Amino acid sequence: MTTPVILVLEADPPPRLGRLAGRAVVRYADRRTLAGLLPGADVLLVWDFTSDAVREAWPGDGPRPRWVHTASAGVDRLLCPELAASPTVVTNARGVFELPIAEYVAGLVLAFAKDLPRTLELQRLHRWSHRETRGLAGTRAVVVGAGPVGREIMRLLDALGVQVALVGRTARRTIHGVEDLDRLAAGADWVIGAAPLTDATRGMFDSRFFGLLQPSAHFVNVGRGALTVEEDLAEALRRRWIAGAALDVFQEEPLGSRSPLWEVPRLLVSPHMSGDTAGWRDRLGAQFVSMYELWSAGEPLPNVVDIRRGYVPSTDIPD
Repeated sequence: MTTPVILVLEADPPPRLGRLAGRAVVRYADRRTLAGLLPGADVLLVWDFTSDAVREAWPGDGPRPRWVHTASAGVDRLLCPELAASPTVVTNARGVFELPIAEYVAGLVLAFAKDLPRTLELQRLHRWSHRETRGLAGTRAVVVGAGPVGREIMRLLDALGVQVALVGRTARRTIHGVEDLDRLAAGADWVIGAAPLTDATRGMFDSRFFGLLQPSAHFVNVGRGALTVEEDLAEALRRRWIAGAALDVFQEEPLGSRSPLWEVPRLLVSPHMSGDTAGWRDRLGAQFVSMYELWSAGEPLPNVVDIRRGYVPSTDIPD
């Protein structure tokens, strides 16, 4: 029996795959070598999930891996028509990032409500400025994206007394459909983007959307950078259409030092870190090893991405 070949698209530090010793041949590729190594691989582990190398290398002659796993929640950086048309199974790292991202969002909401960014600025200026802050209980939030991340955000905000409406692609039970988004957002104190990037969601947070919000509202995006039209958000903040915003994801990453977003008033910028708590890489590696053991035994894989939709469908959504 031929030993399966796992091809790893490298990132530093590399994954810990010692448990697979003797059960798989592990090879490593970078952007330059990936295309040449793909035909000899049974499995591709996209460890460098910030790279577009898979999308660039996948088209071409020769066989392709039967399974591609990305060490991320989003799959938009690797999907291409040729991959979508192939029989290759694509999986993601669903289950690793949900709670950390939700904790990060809850921290941002608390920070905005309690005016902590201003407190830190006043401390830096050695200025005593007593003021009142906002209570969270009874405020209203709209979470856009009804997958595991959005649901975990809803759970934590609900524990803080926030009234949360969850918006997904399809309305069902306690989840609103996208047709309700404008109405709900117009009355929200907090709007959180946690949706996957698809043709339907790209640029959904634009000047029209920000114009719907209350002047006291805050916007947070922890989904994908291209959900937000960044220039429109910056203009909404400058014109005080909304009270503040936080972006953890951006159209281009890393954000360049000359980006005007660094200087936008009342915008908190963080470097795509909301899901990265201590030990996250080890958890990603352990998840892949567990999934490989299922794959090698011929068992069904979890976290299978619907290529047409661009994400792992929820089990409570009808086809």
